[in-house]
Amino acid sequence: MSKLPLLRLKPKEGRRVRAGAPWVFSNELKLDAAAKSLKPGSLVQLEGDDGKPLGVGYFNMQSLIAVRLFDCPTDTVIDQKFLEARLKHALALREAIYDRPFYRLVHAEGDGLPGLTIDRFDATLVVQITTAGMEKLLDPLTAALQKILKPESIVLRADTPVRALEGLESYTRTIGAEAPHHIAVEENGARYFADLAGGQKTGWYYDQRDNRAFLAKLAKGKSLLDAYCYTGGFAVLAARAGAKEVSGVDGSAPALALAQDAAAANGADKVCHFIKAEVFEELERLSAKEERFDVVAADPPPFVKSRKDLETGAKAYRKLARLAASVTAPNGILFIASCSHNIPLERFAQECAIGIQRSGRRASLIRQAGAGPDHPAHPFLPETAYLKALVYALD
Repeated sequence: MSKLPLLRLKPKEGRRVRAGAPWVFSNELKLDAAAKSLKPGSLVQLEGDDGKPLGVGYFNMQSLIAVRLFDCPTDTVIDQKFLEARLKHALALREAIYDRPFYRLVHAEGDGLPGLTIDRFDATLVVQITTAGMEKLLDPLTAALQKILKPESIVLRADTPVRALEGLESYTRTIGAEAPHHIAVEENGARYFADLAGGQKTGWYYDQRDNRAFLAKLAKGKSLLDAYCYTGGFAVLAARAGAKEVSGVDGSAPALALAQDAAAANGADKVCHFIKAEVFEELERLSAKEERFDVVAADPPPFVKSRKDLETGAKAYRKLARLAASVTAPNGILFIASCSHNIPLERFAQECAIGIQRSGRRASLIRQAGAGPDHPAHPFLPETAYLKALVYALD
């Protein structure tokens, strides 16, 4: 590793990385002509202005986060052997938690592999790479995955918009056998379906697994509304758990078709009803008609995609809370989630509380949660604990 280019922090800079965080911003680095000439994604060694080694990672001048460090000793060689070790560590954790091979296998910095997300669907893996540094490691990464897990298919979903910030092109392709567009997912004893190549993100959201189970238990014998239901995560499990009536609302016809298939596969097609509509408009309509549900789940897409969207997104969460509370029955349960890491938990909770209050309801917060344990957060990187889920008991 002594042959790697050496980058150094500016004096008095890098407080977070010195404390253990894996990110270094471009304005924290002393960049000479040699550093500026490095190709995006080049492996580098990082040290403080005092010469103290801080780690090994990859560098990209085009990105605001200029260096992302791997979780490893400073003399580690970043190659297939290293990737195998990190993957084995991640796999062992998941196998200790889950009985079936359906989970997030790698959660970027939370598993010491920045810029990499891998979701497992039994013999099929969906890989998302968001950084130039990890893109350069695609070949050894693929070899490591094939050696350890021997998957039938590896679907590369390199189509997330954040790749543009790294100067990367967008593509989707498959290594190995072509993955079916209608693949089964097992979660909480239920059977769902996902479109790995064309669905949102990796095709499924494992992060809400535990929250779905919690809400399904509360919905037994009751009615439930699943707003932004996507492929039926909350709706189908609630029906399977004994909900008497379930309605799902989403704007995507392909997602709703998968939700309907999941309802049928779980013997819940007579209980579940899915509606294609814009969610805010549908909530307004339901409220005006005075339709009420014992349990309401609202799990929207990110309203705050960047820091500049914070105020607009915060107002959207406030409005969602107001509308969702307005269709929640007396003594009902309201679940609201945010997957926007750019809105802090305190602000999200504040906006939800204001929205509920403006609906004329009184609420008690009975649960505050995040993603499941297959989405580990880096202890020095709050941004990795992106999911925020609040459950209220309304009057």
